[in-house]
Amino acid sequence: MGPSRLLGPGHAGLIPGLGVTQVVGYGTLYYAFAVLAPRMTESLGWAPEWTFGGFALGLLAGGALAPWTGTLIDRYGTRPVMTAGSALAALALFGLSEARGLVGYCLAMIAIQAVSTMIFYDAAFAALTQARGAGARRSISQLTLIGGFASTLFWPLTSWLLGSLDWREIYKLYALLHLLLCVPLHLLVLPGRARSAPAGAARASAGGGAGAPPEPAYLEGPARRRAFLLLAASFSLQGFVVSALSVHMLTLLQDLGLGAAVAVGIGAMVGPSQVAGRLVEMLFGKALPPVTTAWVSGALMPLGLALLLWGSVGTAVAGAFAIAYGISMGLSSIVRGTVPLQLFGPRGYGAMMGRLSAPGLVVKAAAPLVFAVLLERVGTTPSTLLLVLLSLVATVALFLLARASR
Repeated sequence: MGPSRLLGPGHAGLIPGLGVTQVVGYGTLYYAFAVLAPRMTESLGWAPEWTFGGFALGLLAGGALAPWTGTLIDRYGTRPVMTAGSALAALALFGLSEARGLVGYCLAMIAIQAVSTMIFYDAAFAALTQARGAGARRSISQLTLIGGFASTLFWPLTSWLLGSLDWREIYKLYALLHLLLCVPLHLLVLPGRARSAPAGAARASAGGGAGAPPEPAYLEGPARRRAFLLLAASFSLQGFVVSALSVHMLTLLQDLGLGAAVAVGIGAMVGPSQVAGRLVEMLFGKALPPVTTAWVSGALMPLGLALLLWGSVGTAVAGAFAIAYGISMGLSSIVRGTVPLQLFGPRGYGAMMGRLSAPGLVVKAAAPLVFAVLLERVGTTPSTLLLVLLSLVATVALFLLARASR
């Protein structure tokens, strides 16, 4: 088998290649920040609020640009967009490494989160959809299984690098990783242009429909608008919960009575639980419609969070929360790609994903600050109850979506 078969668009190298770039993308542009933020704050000589505020500002910019990025993907294909995204990510990381003041820092953060919309999951899901059409569900599951290792690899890697390098040198090293690894991989494995029509439609028009499988029925008109609103609402509400806990989970667990070391151990269970959930879906989820997987997995989030409201939270209860929450998070990444494909079809998929993600990115940007204020002003239990309610409303929206799409 020649290189073109191994690395050509839609062939054996597509998912492994995209998996590598997703791990590097999320690891360098998102997860590394949590490890490097204290050193950055100390080096730049300002309060932590400015460090995290610049990060939030970048997320807001990413939310605003997501629909535009999706339109570019539909128009030009994922190969030029994601390749350019990796090259621009290298420049943005280098710019951050050279930031000396607040303006330069904020501009670099905006650039990083803006280009992340060109290379993160939404863009990668569009690449799989462009390469494999309506049959991309299994490919999306396989990709998220690989991408789930981004935090597992880059949190310890970044911590280890801090032993011999400063944060500026680490970001320069990560910039080279995008330039030397991700740019070539995107050029080699990605499809160039979007399909003009689903394969089933092409066969039907060419052969009069005789013997061809029926075209899947996608939502149109008012039903399509209602489904979009329900899906955007559920993604945004779940995004608030995940964004708040990604920053404050350890603080929350310690406020509930767990020791610092135990809280760290519980937090570390979330990553493997995500991967386990994705593996189960990949192996057995084909029997369920994506919308059913969506509300069932969504229900695990409020159930897990509700465990933290039980009187005295011990290690076993906190561990059960981490497992339920992690599985829900892991499956939600798959749902994010497969449900829009099931309901709306592959045509215009990139723009659709951009419109769906835009409100969620804005909500995610605000969530850490809002939750921090709630923890300080109203306390741990009411703040946790809010997360339960938000994730429950998201689950109800997904359940209504599943009923309406039958």
